[in-house]
Amino acid sequence: MALIFSLIFLISSTVFAAARGEYGFSVEMIHRDSPKSPMYNPSETHYHRLANTLRRSILLNKAVALLDTAEAPMFNDRGEYLMEVSLGTPPFPILAIADTGSDIVWTQCQPCPKCYEQTAPMFDPSKSSTYKIIPCSSPSCALAGQERSCSDRSVCQYSISYGDGSHSNGDFAVDTLTMGSTSGRPVAFPRTVVGCGHDSAGTFSTNVSGIVGLGRGPASLVPQMGAASDGKFSYCLTPIGDSAESSKLNFGSNAQVAGSGTVSTPIKISDRFNSFYSLNIEAMSVGGKRFQFPAASALGDGANVIIDSGTTLTIVPTEFYSTFATAISDSISLDRTEDPNQFLDFCFKTTNFDFEVPSVTVHFEGADVPLRRENVFVMVAENVVCLAFRGGDGQSISIYGNIAQNNFLVGYDVTRNSVSFKPVDCSAM
Repeated sequence: MALIFSLIFLISSTVFAAARGEYGFSVEMIHRDSPKSPMYNPSETHYHRLANTLRRSILLNKAVALLDTAEAPMFNDRGEYLMEVSLGTPPFPILAIADTGSDIVWTQCQPCPKCYEQTAPMFDPSKSSTYKIIPCSSPSCALAGQERSCSDRSVCQYSISYGDGSHSNGDFAVDTLTMGSTSGRPVAFPRTVVGCGHDSAGTFSTNVSGIVGLGRGPASLVPQMGAASDGKFSYCLTPIGDSAESSKLNFGSNAQVAGSGTVSTPIKISDRFNSFYSLNIEAMSVGGKRFQFPAASALGDGANVIIDSGTTLTIVPTEFYSTFATAISDSISLDRTEDPNQFLDFCFKTTNFDFEVPSVTVHFEGADVPLRRENVFVMVAENVVCLAFRGGDGQSISIYGNIAQNNFLVGYDVTRNSVSFKPVDCSAM
């Protein structure tokens, strides 16, 4: 899992069928610090919330090191998306982390002798008329991944661990998953493959029930939605200061990203990191100066960065970061200062967010993405702005983070293996 900017997906959804047979729908996304969010703490100031977010981003990057096949970066409620979905018949509501860095959909289930503390009611599979375990002999058992096993009851069992050491183990099953759309009309996805967790632990919040994997693998919710997603989803993230504004998570034909300013870059396919959306950044430029982005042997297959809507900062190799950040620093007229939270390195004094910045462009393979001020800097205190980039350690995987994606409609097309960017005002969508 790998996301640091908790945006909460309030999802209970409808699929719309167009006259030509296309399907699509949209759901509401709410920032974790929005007053609409169950995570909202009215006693905290904006800068307290931001400091907590940046702390989570840095801790996450330390966890996203060279991972073996069975691990993925962690998207938890302290740093990423939450989806409100329902499982079973009758529908039982759960609040789960939406994780674009892993595949399996799982929730804690009764009985759960080794579960982390959960304040919300826990799913009881015995009360769902559509819940069915997957036997070890079923081809669907393969979706549980390489760490799957077989219980003494011949039940297929999944086992998944994440980059920060969190894990979940339990029965692999099928059940009806229900979501809701902005129209308020629910839609059910029968026989969705899910994990029923009886042993889970880690950095999960007490009001989170599990994880909804949105990665590239076959157990991800995206391919399991079939024609309702058609392998496509998109989102539009509002800047930090607009946390009260809702964003949208779009599926299927509603996820189309096209029109003026749209650029696309290929998703790189990696056998080792097949759950991630891996891309290739060729260079980044500051003004007229272009800085070559290092290759990444860890990702392989021509990829050197993971795009992650959950990680707040953009994490780049340390040597590149020093050169790139210095070029930006030399191009602005603000005085350097210290980050009061001691998280970020390149910080400047300013009384407002309206200051001149150099042109900064990310040169993805086949797609030049010009960044705006809100993609490059973050205001961490009333009179301090900092560069929203950070150098990773020698073992870290580079991550194209949340702030860099603000005010872009970002679309994923798994069928065509591409990610598209379109500059927009997300608060107006």
